[in-house]
Amino acid sequence: MKLSEIILGLLRIPTDFLLGLLGFFVAYQIRSKTDLIPGIELPLDLTSFPPLNEYLLFAASVTTILILILAFNRLYSLKIRTSTGKEIGKIISSTLIWLMLIIAYFFVIRAFPFSRLALAYAWLLTTMFIISGRLFIRLIELILNKFNIGRFNLLFIGNNQFTTQIAKKLKKNPRYKIMGFVDGQDQNNIIPFLGHIEKLEEIIKKQKIDEIIQTKSNIETEKAESILEFCRENHIRYSFVPDVLAMHKTNIDIEVFDHIPVIKMKPTPLDGWGRVAKRITDFILALFGLIVLSPLLLLTAIAIKLDSKGTILFKYLDDGSRVKRVGQYGKLFNFFKFRSMHPNTHNLRYTKLSENNTRKESPLVKIKNDPRVTRVGKFIRRTSIDELPQLWNVIKGEMSLVGPRPHLPEEVANYKKHHKFVLTVKPGITGLAQISGRSDLDFEEEVRLDTYYIENWSIWKDFYIIFKTIFVIFKNYNE
Repeated sequence: MKLSEIILGLLRIPTDFLLGLLGFFVAYQIRSKTDLIPGIELPLDLTSFPPLNEYLLFAASVTTILILILAFNRLYSLKIRTSTGKEIGKIISSTLIWLMLIIAYFFVIRAFPFSRLALAYAWLLTTMFIISGRLFIRLIELILNKFNIGRFNLLFIGNNQFTTQIAKKLKKNPRYKIMGFVDGQDQNNIIPFLGHIEKLEEIIKKQKIDEIIQTKSNIETEKAESILEFCRENHIRYSFVPDVLAMHKTNIDIEVFDHIPVIKMKPTPLDGWGRVAKRITDFILALFGLIVLSPLLLLTAIAIKLDSKGTILFKYLDDGSRVKRVGQYGKLFNFFKFRSMHPNTHNLRYTKLSENNTRKESPLVKIKNDPRVTRVGKFIRRTSIDELPQLWNVIKGEMSLVGPRPHLPEEVANYKKHHKFVLTVKPGITGLAQISGRSDLDFEEEVRLDTYYIENWSIWKDFYIIFKTIFVIFKNYNE
C-alpha cells in the first residue's frame, strides 16, 4: 500500500472520534438555549441536565462505542474502498444503530440523565460531522492524487471486454492512472496499446507501473509464472480476472469491478492493518527492550573497548564508508551492530579468507573459525548480544523485530530472482530461519522459511518467534 493510503486511512479514526465529541458539545450548547427557535420556547430542566464535564465524559464513552460500530461495518478498512455514496449510507446506518443502543441502555437503567432533545441533536450533528469529515479526507486524497501522491500507474495484460469494462470503471477513480495494455489487438479505444507481452518488463520500467491487472486467461503457464515472479521481485501489485478454477485458490483478495470478479494476489498479510499492528508492536517492544537492556548494552560497550582497539559499534567498512544493509524494497539503511571483529578486517572475507567460506553456493559469506573475531566478539556473537543495537533500527522504522535477516548490498546483488521476494517486508533482528537453525541453514532453505513467514504472517507468530529466540540463544550458549 502507498504510505499516503495508510496515513489517510488511520486519520479517519481520530477524526471520527473528535467529530463525535464535537457533535455532543454543539448539541449541549444548542439545547442550553431555550429560545433557539424564534417564537417557540423550549423549557429546560437544569436539575436533569448534567454539568458539561460529566456530559463530555458520557459523550467520550458512547463515541468510543460508535467507533467500534463503524469498525464492525468495515468503515476503517485500509484494503477495501467503497464509493462515497455507499460510505455515507454505512455511516447513517451505523449511527442509527448507535442511537438505538443508547436509547435501549437508558430504557434498561430506567433513567435519562439529560434532555432527550439534546440526544437527538447529538445524533444528527455527529452523523453530519462524520460524513463531512470523510468527505474532507476524500478531498485531501483527491488533491494528493492530482499531484500523483498515492496514485497507482495501472497496466492491463490483455485486451477484451473485461479490459474495457474495468478500464471504464477505474477511469472514474482518481487513485488510478491507466497507462495502457499489452498483448492482444490494438482495437481498444479506451486505453492505449503499449506493446507486446515479450517487452513487458521494459514497458513496466518505462511507464513506472505500480499495479497490473491480467484480463487474458490463456497465457502460457511458464510465461504467467514469469510475470508473477517479476511482480513479486519488483513489488508490483498483481491482479487477474479468474476462471472458475482460479476462484478456489487461497491467499487472495477478491474485488468486483462492474460485476467482474478480479483476484488480487496477496504477497503478505502484512498489508493494511497488519502493517500498522506490526509497526506499533515493534516500536513499543523495541523501546522497552532498549530501556530494560541498557545496563547490558553499557557493559558490552565497555568490554568491547577494553578488549580491542576500534569503535564500539561496527559502523564503518575498511575504506571508511558507512556500513549499510539492504532493507524493504531494496532500500539501503545505516546498520547498527556491536563490533565483534578487529578493525579493518571486513574485506578479508573476500580475499585472504575466501577459501574458508562455508557458504560458497549461496550469495552469503560465512568464514569457518574466523580469525578476525575478538575474544569479546566470540561471546557476544554466541549470545546474539551483538545484534541488540539493531533495536534502534527498529525504533527508526528501518527494521522489524521479526523478519528476514538484512544482508549486505554485495550479497543482495548476487540474489536470484526468487530470493528478492524476502525484500517485500522490513528485515528483522530475528526470524523464522534464525529459530530453525540460524546460520547453519542452507541459503535456499532460509529463503523458503522467510517466504513462508511473509506469506503467512500473524502478530501471534511474531510473539512466538521472539520467545523462541530467547530459548534458542540460551540453548546455544549452554552447548
